[in-house]
Amino acid sequence: MSRLRDPERGCAWDLKQDFHSLIPYTIEEAYEVADAIERNDFDDLRGELGDLLLQVVFHSQIAQERGLFDFEQVAAAIGQKLVSRHPHVFAGVKFDNDEQRQQAWDEAKAEERRQKQAESEPESVLAGVAHSLPALVQCEKIQNRAASHGFDWPEAEPVFDKVREELDEVHEAWQSGDQAHIHEEVGDLLLVAVNLARHLKVNPEIALRDATKKFTRRFNYIEKQVAASGRQLRDCELAELDGLWNRAKRELKQV
Repeated sequence: MSRLRDPERGCAWDLKQDFHSLIPYTIEEAYEVADAIERNDFDDLRGELGDLLLQVVFHSQIAQERGLFDFEQVAAAIGQKLVSRHPHVFAGVKFDNDEQRQQAWDEAKAEERRQKQAESEPESVLAGVAHSLPALVQCEKIQNRAASHGFDWPEAEPVFDKVREELDEVHEAWQSGDQAHIHEEVGDLLLVAVNLARHLKVNPEIALRDATKKFTRRFNYIEKQVAASGRQLRDCELAELDGLWNRAKRELKQV
């Protein structure tokens, strides 16, 4: 990477890149790692992890050129963070259960944030959650941060009630015809759905991805059935398509 960024002998494209221009590539490579894992393609995973590592090296090289930090400091910092966040492994601390381990992890992260803020103006406990995260991931992280400071329902049952309440408000907004209000209420419904997922110990991002894959399998089934009849989807009545959907649910139940 140092050679690629050399002003005299390097690559013109690599020389043009900066932190901001690399953002979409870094995000894309992370998603391609996830895709390889979900496909159980471990040969591909090896390559995708290399592509993701390249992004770390690329950013580190740009930082080194600017006198900010280098790759060795990046690796050293994550090593130190892993040690500080695992006292039960490196410092002989004993935890009785996963909840205690998670609490210690959260406290260690909070302490790291406090140290960063020590010489600056106090900021929200929600600060530091990346704005570029997928919306579901960002929402979950924000809610977890708030919950760690006591702003959360103590159990799941009230969250079910809140979901019903928000769904009713979406329906009322839809009846009003006010699109801005509908937009707001749908957002509130999605937010409380993420909250419910947290209380049920479900990762909302993964759950939605799995649901989307399930929808895709069932829809592909319908497409094949309709194509076998010499027609296209638009030629079918909704009732027929709904019947095929129900058949897909039965036949693909174990898929």
